[in-house]
Amino acid sequence: MAVSKAQTKPKPTAAPTAAPTVAPDAVESARHVFALAGEAIAALAGSVGADFTACIDLIAAGTGRVIVSGMGKSAHVGHKIAATLASTGTPAFFVHAAEASHGDLGMIAENDIVLALSNSGETAELADLIAHTRRFGNKLIAMTGKRTSSLGQAADIVLELPPLNEACPLGMAPTTSTTAMIAFGDAIAVALMERRGFSHEDYKVFHPGGKLGRRLLKVGDLMHVGDEMPLIKPDTAMPETILEMTRKTFGIAGVVENGKLIGVVTDGDLRRHMSADLFKSTAAGVMTRNPKTTGANILAAEAVRRMNEWKIACLFVVDEGKPVGIIRLHDILRAGAV
Repeated sequence: MAVSKAQTKPKPTAAPTAAPTVAPDAVESARHVFALAGEAIAALAGSVGADFTACIDLIAAGTGRVIVSGMGKSAHVGHKIAATLASTGTPAFFVHAAEASHGDLGMIAENDIVLALSNSGETAELADLIAHTRRFGNKLIAMTGKRTSSLGQAADIVLELPPLNEACPLGMAPTTSTTAMIAFGDAIAVALMERRGFSHEDYKVFHPGGKLGRRLLKVGDLMHVGDEMPLIKPDTAMPETILEMTRKTFGIAGVVENGKLIGVVTDGDLRRHMSADLFKSTAAGVMTRNPKTTGANILAAEAVRRMNEWKIACLFVVDEGKPVGIIRLHDILRAGAV
C-alpha cells in the first residue's frame, strides 16, 4: 500500500521551554534602595562645605523670596523643598520650569533668589529661567550633580550632589538622586531655622491647624480669663463661696488678698471640712494655702503632665502671684493639645 507524503512528513520539534525568571526578593530590593540612599546622604554630609555656607548666607540676608524650580521628578522635590522652607520661616514657593517660559517668569520679583534643581544640569526647560535670572540680576543657586553643567556654570552658587548610583535597576529613574536632593533641601531649611533662631512660637504661627499646631498650644491660648475666674476674698462666707464655685463650674474658687492668690477652696476641701460648722466658716478657714499654679506661657501638654503628677484637674494661671486665668484638664484634652 502506498504511503502519502502527508503521512511521511516529520512532525515539528517543540521549542525548548525557557527557564522561568525568578524575581528578586522584595525585601532585598528594598534594602538595596535604602543602602544606596544611605550611601548618598553620607557622601553628601562629607562633601558639604563652603558653597552650602554661602547658600545659607545669601538666603538669610535676602529681602525677597526663594523661588524653587525644576522639571520632572526634580519638580516634585522642588515642591517639597519650597513647602518646607515656607513653613519654617523662609518665604518660598515653586515655579514649574516648563510654565516659567509661558508667563510664570512674572512671578519672580527683583530681590528673589532662584533655587534650580537638575541632576544632569542640562534640563532644557530651565534655559529661559536661567536666562531671566542673568538678565534681571536674581541670584541663582544650582542644585545639581554636575558643577560643570550648563546650570552649574551659570549659577552664582552650586550645591553639588556627590557621584551616586540610582536605585532603579535600569539606572535611569531618579531615585537616589531625588532622595539626596530632598536631604539637601531639608539641610537648607534647618540651617536657616537655626540661623534665625526660629522658635516654637514661630512654628505655631505657620502651623495653626493639625496635630502639630495643637501640640504647640500654650496655657494662655486655652485659659479662661476675667469674670470667668471664680475668685473670692479670704473673709467670704462659705455659703457664698460654694455659690461662686457652682456658678463658675470649675469645682474650685481662688482666694485673693491684695491682688495675690493665697489659696484655693476645692470640692475636696469642702468634703474634708464637712460638719455642722462648715457654713459658719469663711474661705480662709477652709482653703488650701500655697496652691499649685502654672504660667500662661507653658505648653498645654506640660500643664497636663503637672496636673497628672499633682492629681488635680484644674489650675489657676498666675503672673507674679496674681491670678490671670484658670485652665481645666478638660479644656486641654478637648483642644487636642496632647
